[in-house]
Amino acid sequence: MKKVTAIAGVAGTKLRDSMRSVQRRVADIARASRAKGEKGKQKIEPLYRKLLATTGQVVGQAKRFSSEIASGVKRSSDVLKQAAIEGLKREIDSMVETVGKVAGQTKARVFGGDTHVEGKIMSVFETSTEVIRKGKASKPTEFGKMVKIHEAENQIVIDFEVYDKKPSDSDLLIPSIAAHQTLMGRTPDLVAADAGFYSAKNVAEAEEMGVKRVSVPNRSTKSPARRQYQKQRWFKKGQKWRNGCEGRISLLKRRHGLRRSLYKKDAGMKRWVGFGVIADNLINIGRALAK
Repeated sequence: MKKVTAIAGVAGTKLRDSMRSVQRRVADIARASRAKGEKGKQKIEPLYRKLLATTGQVVGQAKRFSSEIASGVKRSSDVLKQAAIEGLKREIDSMVETVGKVAGQTKARVFGGDTHVEGKIMSVFETSTEVIRKGKASKPTEFGKMVKIHEAENQIVIDFEVYDKKPSDSDLLIPSIAAHQTLMGRTPDLVAADAGFYSAKNVAEAEEMGVKRVSVPNRSTKSPARRQYQKQRWFKKGQKWRNGCEGRISLLKRRHGLRRSLYKKDAGMKRWVGFGVIADNLINIGRALAK
């Protein structure tokens, strides 16, 4: 709305900046949230009502801005500037819709106790952001998108994917082997992955596809034969190689920026991950050729 005002001037609805009010409300909620139980709830609810009231005022103002752009009250005689205003109107309309959903899920969570609202929005700027729980003690809950990294010999990544919706790890093993066959023109002799990729069906299908050795542990097995199978030297060697793949993921995060995408939206994130993979592959291909 500030950008629209800068281009179109003060015609029509005047902008009222509520940022300071919102910041105070957020700070008050943060302090009140330290109190647990019913006492904390009693403190937080009135603060959320005030924040939602302020949010409603901002949304109402945004709707008036959008309406006045459509009717020509807020406009520019310059063709390029008018095109910019039209683009800003689309941004305002999109944000109004998103903020409306966030306000709805906030009411359901704070006043109704419903923490599992359908289509929950974690970020108004990246609305496809998901909650990712990988069982890490240090980070039980993370926010973002799930990325699969598919590595072959010489630490070269031959395939990657940024998933629109987080799949189960066990659903990824067979498609990854099929992708390897397509890209490399052959079936891998050995496939290594962590326990999340395990299922008896996956192991059987991988072997049917021509994989000679499947190094995917089943940590919950009660079978002595399976435990003995996983103690074989080739199986342990495959798991050591897989541990190296974890290092590849860490390196992609640290050196090539995969910890946080600086490109926007889903397409931008896929492009960002792709550039990171290309950069890392250039280094490893160079090392392999140098040998």
